[in-house]
Amino acid sequence: MTVTPTAVGSEAWLDALRRRCGHEVHAFVTERVREHFTGRAAGTPAAAALPEFVTGGKFLRPLFAYTGWRCGAPDSAAALRAAGSLELLHCFALAQDDVMDGSARRRGRPSMHVRFARWHEERGLGGSAARFGESAAVLMGDLFLVWSEQLLHESGLDPAALARGRRVYDRLRSELAVGQLGDLVNDARALPSWADVLDVVRRKSGNYTVRRPLEFGAAMAGCADDVVTALGTYGGLLGEAFQFRDDLLGVFGDPAVTGKPAGDDLRERKASSVVVLAAELADRRQRAELTGLLALDAVDDGAVARWRELITATGARDQLEKDIDDRVRRALEAIDLVDLPRPPAAALTVLAGLCTERVR
Repeated sequence: MTVTPTAVGSEAWLDALRRRCGHEVHAFVTERVREHFTGRAAGTPAAAALPEFVTGGKFLRPLFAYTGWRCGAPDSAAALRAAGSLELLHCFALAQDDVMDGSARRRGRPSMHVRFARWHEERGLGGSAARFGESAAVLMGDLFLVWSEQLLHESGLDPAALARGRRVYDRLRSELAVGQLGDLVNDARALPSWADVLDVVRRKSGNYTVRRPLEFGAAMAGCADDVVTALGTYGGLLGEAFQFRDDLLGVFGDPAVTGKPAGDDLRERKASSVVVLAAELADRRQRAELTGLLALDAVDDGAVARWRELITATGARDQLEKDIDDRVRRALEAIDLVDLPRPPAAALTVLAGLCTERVR
């Protein structure tokens, strides 16, 4: 049965889409595992880890993509499957991002590389268990990348719609990789400029999470140029706000909510927006203490606590909250300037809140 936003409300509509999309993606990955994992590969953690990895997410990128589609086309199961391909692209990024960041947990569970490393250790296999885990996680990410494109092209959308979305889809993937490289280079100990941090925010997260998925869906639907432009403006602003919120949670977030250890971004010396802004706003004494914390060989719980106090004292936390509110306001103003169908317009307002809520 077709579910429309006007019938059940935007939040309920988005929740129904998330469940439908999650079911499609999980079923697709389960079938690919059944198809490919035979012989010795079937005995690895992959058969269980791959389908499990696609569960527990918020499916923000597919939701934005499908909302973009609904700005110019009616409800479509094929379009929802095409939007779901972005969740597999996201799983690719997460599996490899956890290796690059050395993150032990993802969505409240052991990261992919940790899971494979433990399997290696339990069996007493030769070589480095950590190296094995990282290598396996990279390969699992590669599978998600391949399956993302496969799901897109097997979604059932007509070739013309797929061709219209192709340019945005390719741009999204390229920006993600370049943004990841920029993130690796942006070590907090080098204190990059605010402009450099914003460039990474836009490439790695802002465009990738909101703007390009919206443009991808809108392009496939054949939306008018003014609609695509408005969605792009909304997406760019909201994408930045989303990353600012993520950076704040990386420093101040509750592990029970984020699924990652408290202060992980500080321990990893990430040049996140909140860290760089704190350095720019700090007075001479605060700047000297921040520099000392950045120079530590290891960041323990005490250092994390002091770092949080300093960030708050500089005013960076409050300023970033204001920047989030400002970008959300301007994003919503952008879509008010065009004549969007009421259901997706209402959904975009709800999504803006979901992306930037203080606890997620």
